[in-house]
Amino acid sequence: MDLTLQVLVSPEKLTLDQISGFCAAIARGGATVVQLRAKTDPIRAMIRYGQELREATRNEGLGFIVNDRVDVAMAVKADGVHVGQDDMPVPLVRAIAPNLLVGLSVSNLEEAHAARVQNPDYLGVGPIFPTFSKLDASAPTGVDQLAQICAMVDIPVVAIGGIGKLNVSQVWGYPIAGIAVISAVMSAEDKENACRSLRPENRGLTRR
Repeated sequence: MDLTLQVLVSPEKLTLDQISGFCAAIARGGATVVQLRAKTDPIRAMIRYGQELREATRNEGLGFIVNDRVDVAMAVKADGVHVGQDDMPVPLVRAIAPNLLVGLSVSNLEEAHAARVQNPDYLGVGPIFPTFSKLDASAPTGVDQLAQICAMVDIPVVAIGGIGKLNVSQVWGYPIAGIAVISAVMSAEDKENACRSLRPENRGLTRR
């Protein structure tokens, strides 16, 4: 899966009737993955929403990942699931859903070191910068620790947390597989151009 630009969405920020147009717009702008984050919704509502996202992402050639909920990811035939430190362990995810791509969140060097034993398909590292999109976010990881984690692991790293057009060039200076954003796209009126402005090639950058 191309992890270059992952956009996180929730039913609070994107209604069912907006999904199709949204996915078309961000795909034109260069997004590559949509991740559904809906932690408190009833499971039937999550599945209904996830089914709409699955259809729209497939139509636009976007990858589709579900945050936390392995059962929902399986039910809607997502491409992957992203779990945190307190969620289902990666080996157990693989045991019950062997066809899913599995991402794991880490926020420091210790968690990144421990993650190597679990062997996820990619690491979500962050929050790189201060963020208000996740109320329980840990202290910022920072770009220095991001660089150390990239050097420590041999799996793809996706940077997340507080990334926007004003600081994204800093993050693309490291050997990451991609970035994941929320407000940088969801708060933008023109979501196509918001995605385009985050891609490294559109900022005159060469990825490591």
